[in-house]
Amino acid sequence: MTEPVVHVIDDDEAMRESLAFLLDASGLAARTYESAASFLEAFDGAGAGAGVIVTDVRMPEMNGLELARRLKAREIALPIIMITGHGDVPLAVEAMKAGVVDFLEKPFDEEHLLTAIRAALAESRQSDEEQAERERIRKVLESLSPREHEVLDGVVAGKLNKVIAHELGISPRTVEVYRANVMSKTGARGLSELVRMVLLARS
Repeated sequence: MTEPVVHVIDDDEAMRESLAFLLDASGLAARTYESAASFLEAFDGAGAGAGVIVTDVRMPEMNGLELARRLKAREIALPIIMITGHGDVPLAVEAMKAGVVDFLEKPFDEEHLLTAIRAALAESRQSDEEQAERERIRKVLESLSPREHEVLDGVVAGKLNKVIAHELGISPRTVEVYRANVMSKTGARGLSELVRMVLLARS
């Protein structure tokens, strides 16, 4: 598994170096960028693995809010923690609406920042695991035959076997066979797990 990276974006060189030192001393890998534009130019979201972005809200050319919007447009789902001055709070709140997971007002406590980063990394890892599970289930569902899909749709809709059989013009016994095939292929241990899998794959 790729080591999670904390991407620090700040136009203040002293702040960048200070945060990088703090993260390194805390056992967290860090990369620094002098602007949002330089981060977007250098960062390849494909296969990036777990990570988190720590960025100042006010920077030349592109502020933290615009960065959050650009990342969303590029479907880069790394969580963002924003550092803000007192007067920037309305902008930070707007950024939260755009997907920023947390913001810290200056001057902030170093432990608060580390706690926020670790929480964001944990959430990012969980999101990565959910995405991997979603893709696995989708591939399994793609392997089902058209008739198995029809039976699956009926089962997920909560219909009884005899109702599904009537709608598809087949016998209830045949529905049972298709249903057993679906359970076997998906590896679902029961109806509730099958429904959960389908809902996750279609989310």
